[in-house]
Amino acid sequence: MTQRIRGVLFDMDDTLIDWSEYHQGGDWRATERPHLRKLYDFVQDQHGKLNASFDTFANYYNGRVRDAWSDARTSLRAPHLGLVVMDCLAHFGYRGRLSMDDCLRAYEWGAIERVRPFDDTIPTLRKLTARGIALGIVTNAYQPMWMRDFELRHYGLLDYFPNPRARISAADAGYLKPHSAIFERALQALGLPPEEVIFVGDNPVADIAGAQHAGMRAVWRQLPNAILANPIIVPDATINSLQDLIGIIEAWEAA
Repeated sequence: MTQRIRGVLFDMDDTLIDWSEYHQGGDWRATERPHLRKLYDFVQDQHGKLNASFDTFANYYNGRVRDAWSDARTSLRAPHLGLVVMDCLAHFGYRGRLSMDDCLRAYEWGAIERVRPFDDTIPTLRKLTARGIALGIVTNAYQPMWMRDFELRHYGLLDYFPNPRARISAADAGYLKPHSAIFERALQALGLPPEEVIFVGDNPVADIAGAQHAGMRAVWRQLPNAILANPIIVPDATINSLQDLIGIIEAWEAA
């Protein structure tokens, strides 16, 4: 029986957005440092002194993030930038009334230099939207999705994902891919059964195995030099360009 594809969920980083140039020499701690500085100064200047220099604060923060991700790789419970930030502030004596969102706004996250959409991203999203296909994002980010939305808006991608409930970060869901809970949340947001939705991502374990376990067909975006190291993981399709997705959908719907 022919099954129409009514929804497509995408991984974000290295699927829609190209981090390859950043990966060649980017330093994540250096990237975060000016944002931490803004947060630190905001708290210091407006809401009382912290019991630490900025360098001490930043080093403690880096350690807390490292530990949170280490725990997450075992438990699949997602780290959350906001919780880490509030823990760090409390550790150094902050007892004020700032909310987590206040602190994350002061952090001023945004687009990163040397990171940009793949050339095939917008043309593909445009074609999928023209076909009436509902789109969503599921990312293993430790920022809440409203922060990643700043990047999507900067890159001209946000309008292709108009349903805010279908833009999901791991921080929001509480779980990392490949845990089924984050995929199930996305399917509920689209209001579609898994057999009518496909997932597209670059990570064989998190994206392909995770989506298939949740009942979706999964398309592997194979980046240059990437291999499927685990023979147990078999994508339903493999693409080198997102634009190949249209032909795959047409073939599946015609089968």
